[in-house]
Amino acid sequence: MEPEELGAVAGVSTDEAEPGPFPGIVDILGTGGGLLEYRASLLAGKGFAVMALAYYNYEDLPKTMDILHLEYFEEAVNYLLSHPEVKGPGIGLLGISKGGELCLSMASFLKGITAAVIINGSVANVGGTLHYKDESLPPVGVNRNRIKVTKDGYADIVDILNSPLEGPDQKSFIPVERAESTFLFLVGQDDHNWKSEFYANEACKRLQAHGRRKPQIICYAGAGHYIEPPYFPLCRASLHVLVGSPVIFGGEPRAHAMAQVDAWKQLQTFFHKHLGGQEGTIPAKL
Repeated sequence: MEPEELGAVAGVSTDEAEPGPFPGIVDILGTGGGLLEYRASLLAGKGFAVMALAYYNYEDLPKTMDILHLEYFEEAVNYLLSHPEVKGPGIGLLGISKGGELCLSMASFLKGITAAVIINGSVANVGGTLHYKDESLPPVGVNRNRIKVTKDGYADIVDILNSPLEGPDQKSFIPVERAESTFLFLVGQDDHNWKSEFYANEACKRLQAHGRRKPQIICYAGAGHYIEPPYFPLCRASLHVLVGSPVIFGGEPRAHAMAQVDAWKQLQTFFHKHLGGQEGTIPAKL
């Protein structure tokens, strides 16, 4: 896909009130698909040049996640690096849920990535096969018999995925030891989508075992899966595309709200530290 075409599926947001270039970030969301730019737009007001990247179920992109090619994401990285409003030499990645998992894969296989923030992401490839050049990562196994049902009638899928540390499912483990970037893992300890704290800790172990820099892990007690920007409502349960039914995502309202406020500050501080730039808020025009 040419850069001109890429622009049709990704919005690059900056705030023209301040002179650039700015630290660049690719922003990737979860399994809902489509192009969502709210988080990228908010970050653009904090001194970053942000690309909100769709990867399926949008315009001419694939309709499912059964097969994804990392070359597509590589083009996004290269496009952002070459953008006149982006300062190098590397960029940042911000991903939540499936997007966090994809950011881990991007940091592991691709060049030009300096810092990555993973919000409740998996360290195993989930939902479909990921290809890059002559390599591929199969999806981790699923056992739907492990689904529980809450008293409200929602599915609890926290145990549905196989462990990426055992048997053939080890092939789904993202090779994070190849990554040259710095990582920040933001974890909700009441995440019922999957075992985010376990995944963050396993990524940390793998990185350190191969002599890589120890990632920063921040855990939030009582926070659920969708740690959004501050003051977004708690998504405690909703339809899950891969499951095909409403599932519970966890989270206690007060604790989750506090986690969202802190996580927003933490990720900005992390990106400013590792990507450079002027820390602080660009004044609103209104």
